[in-house]
Amino acid sequence: MRDFLWKLTIIATAVVLPIFYFIDENPFDTASFLSLKEKEMVAWQRARMQINPGRTNHMKTFKDMQKNSEPLKNVNSHILLGASPTEKKLLTIGISSVQRPQGSYLLDTLRSLFFASSLSEQKYFTVLVHLADPDPNWLDQMISNISTLFQPYVQARQLVVINTPLKSYLPLKNLKKNFNDTPTHVTFRSKQNMDYAFLMNFATNYSDYFLMIEDDVKCAPGFVSQIATILSAWERKAWVTLEFSRLGFIGKLFHARDLPCFVRFLLLFYQEMPCDYLLSHFRDLLMQKKPIQFFPSLFQHMGNYSSFEGQLNSLTDKEFEGNNIGPPGNPAATIHTSLNVTNASVLMNAYSLDKNFFYIKEAKAGSHLTVVLDIPATVFRVQVLTGSELKEENQVKEGQVELGYDSTNRINDCDDYILLGLLVNGILDKQVLSEESGKKVKCVRLLVTAALPSGLIVRHINLWIK
Repeated sequence: MRDFLWKLTIIATAVVLPIFYFIDENPFDTASFLSLKEKEMVAWQRARMQINPGRTNHMKTFKDMQKNSEPLKNVNSHILLGASPTEKKLLTIGISSVQRPQGSYLLDTLRSLFFASSLSEQKYFTVLVHLADPDPNWLDQMISNISTLFQPYVQARQLVVINTPLKSYLPLKNLKKNFNDTPTHVTFRSKQNMDYAFLMNFATNYSDYFLMIEDDVKCAPGFVSQIATILSAWERKAWVTLEFSRLGFIGKLFHARDLPCFVRFLLLFYQEMPCDYLLSHFRDLLMQKKPIQFFPSLFQHMGNYSSFEGQLNSLTDKEFEGNNIGPPGNPAATIHTSLNVTNASVLMNAYSLDKNFFYIKEAKAGSHLTVVLDIPATVFRVQVLTGSELKEENQVKEGQVELGYDSTNRINDCDDYILLGLLVNGILDKQVLSEESGKKVKCVRLLVTAALPSGLIVRHINLWIK
């Protein structure tokens, strides 16, 4: 452990401060899953972000230290099933899997991954599976199962399976004993670090971004579109990793251009500590001082047995999008509007949890209805229902919902709004993805972007809060 800290100190000293870097190129349209109007709104949000134009080649020193690294020169990872994609994708989804005494979850994970993504979403990612167990019988069985169950994806070059022979691995004997781990566990996690390193090394040129998940997870529906939307919003902000799950090494997103650096980092310190700990140190070295986490989580751990000797591991992510979140809990609030409200209209009906609703005879383009919370709260889901329940009338045909944050203590409004989403058929029902747990929302604004001369019904504005 002392040797590791000494090495880490040397590397940290060599890195130039302050360290910020920004994306100069984005050859793939990360907003491909959005409508034209949503793309325009994303661009509008970017323009509102305060962006530091500086750029520092912060990894040059670290890369120079590693460019003569020996471990990768002897790596011989090769394809067992499928073929490399013919064009660069937005995303490579990486999974490393080994034999488990209690049975494999890998096939269930692959089912969840493909079933949770639409046909249009599947065009923009490649799944790369590293079967990292040397047992030839297990390898043959897994290849047979994957080729039978996922043949269309294999043929479409959307699913590639690789293996790395043991002769490519660094020594797995006489390893350092840290964290009071048993020698068996030290060997397991040291090999796992190399399993991940070889997977990422193979994926380097497949895509613009790399998403690491594990072989025992469930995916939230539409996770690809949600990640693409986040990438659009963060296109010119500095980050090393974005995290879409709180657990372990699940749901961790990288720039593909950073993979060679992280691969060498894993191989340099493979016997020191588990991969998620190493990722934390790597992130610190590149001056991302805290995790950038998005909620709700897009991936859930679903296995009961660890890949290490079949030990029980029933950890679950309480922030997973698929969890039952119960009924809305609208907190105390006031409503402000630019609509011409008559005495016959009860504005608060739009925010009530009963069967009442708010009706106005006419709504002009640019008019708004804004819920201002008495006490800012962490909102994780917003639902806006407009129009008649029985007929497709009095809907907001063209409109959007925005979340407002306030730093100047304004009473009836907020000083900063970001787009949550557009209404579709008069409805928005969306999870709130926040990079910080506990970020407080003060305002929820319904903005009408096209006139409604025949009238407007707002049945419900519902909020779920933590």
